[in-house]
Amino acid sequence: MSPPFSRIRQGYAFVAVATATLFSVTTQADDFALRDGDRVVFYGDSITDQRLYTTFTETYVVTRFPKMDVGFVHSGWGGDRVTGGGGGPVDLRLSRDVFAYHPTVMTIMLGMNDGSYRAFDQGIFDTYAKGYRHIIESVKKELPGIRITAIQPSPFDDVTRAPNFEGGYNAVLLRYSQFVAELSDREGLGTADLNRPVVASLEKAKATDPDGASKIIGDRVHPGPGGQLLMAACLLKAWHAPAMVASVEVDAAGKKVATALKTAVTDLKVGSEIAWSQLDESLPMPVNMGDLVIALSVKSSDFIETLNQQGLKVTGLTGASYSLSIDGKEVGTFTKEELASGVNLAGRDTPMSRQAAEVHGLTLQHNNVHFTRWRQIQVPFAGNKNAHVQKGMQELMAGLDEEEAGLVKQQRAAAQPKPRAYLLSPK
Repeated sequence: MSPPFSRIRQGYAFVAVATATLFSVTTQADDFALRDGDRVVFYGDSITDQRLYTTFTETYVVTRFPKMDVGFVHSGWGGDRVTGGGGGPVDLRLSRDVFAYHPTVMTIMLGMNDGSYRAFDQGIFDTYAKGYRHIIESVKKELPGIRITAIQPSPFDDVTRAPNFEGGYNAVLLRYSQFVAELSDREGLGTADLNRPVVASLEKAKATDPDGASKIIGDRVHPGPGGQLLMAACLLKAWHAPAMVASVEVDAAGKKVATALKTAVTDLKVGSEIAWSQLDESLPMPVNMGDLVIALSVKSSDFIETLNQQGLKVTGLTGASYSLSIDGKEVGTFTKEELASGVNLAGRDTPMSRQAAEVHGLTLQHNNVHFTRWRQIQVPFAGNKNAHVQKGMQELMAGLDEEEAGLVKQQRAAAQPKPRAYLLSPK
């Protein structure tokens, strides 16, 4: 029996802040690394096993590309090294937790445990290099044509707290990262740096809120949702993810739609109030800015500018300020100057962001089901010799596969954009 193509445990529904540069997005969907029909396996240690950067990435893909069929499997195991760990030796891990899903895309993030949390040691590093090469060789042999993204290890927090030894452990991880980048060049792999950009955000956050910054990677190893959201952003940018959800410009004086990118605008009516219907091609990425650590992480990064732009621009207005409502719910009040410059609706509580949050909830649900199937049934009972146990196990796994498939179907249905009624009213 082949397991389903996705899993995740935790995460949050999100809504982000507005920023400038709403209409300067150049990245196109055609540049995006994932394709219709792809199956992605996320492979790694406990940082992947947290199922946060992976679920954020999945939700982004499902909401930004709602017509594309991409499956996701989250195969992180706490404590893993390039040689394997609690889930078994590496060859078993690869066979059971990667090859069984026949992925077309795989990400690998290992290194945090491999460096042994000590100063650089050449012997320890050589084991890492040999083991990493073995993983790449094994995957390429078993799955010819697979597209691999080698992820440079996420950081150990030597920013908000003093290093444990001279130079700090993150400097060791950066040496491991250099190896990953060089190996990727030789082997023709993709590469994503989840270390340096996150460190830069930590440094920026520390400058404004030292206490909050220390909570981004609370135990110095495992980032919380804020840090993991930044990690997802690094991976998505390495995959050339587009920033734009949609971009609309209404010329009120000319009573016309001047620009409509990645959306369809119909039934424009311009009077004392301005109304129209809008059907975007995708949804914004939901971000919970009510979580102070997530908010600090986002504000200390370029997440909004580079991944979450849903622009609205209205020129030719005569009133001083206007209230914007969508589907009858007030979204905000803006001056005519703000509207003329452009506002980012992805940074607000809108019907679209709430819809995207529902999608993320389903992302978490279906991955919870798969996690139960994999870690609580498949692996623990794999060696059981009792025929009744084996039969029951197979039936239960089949039932959970069916349950997860149903949740994935719901997730994809929930990600389909809906027509929205916009209304600008003078204040």
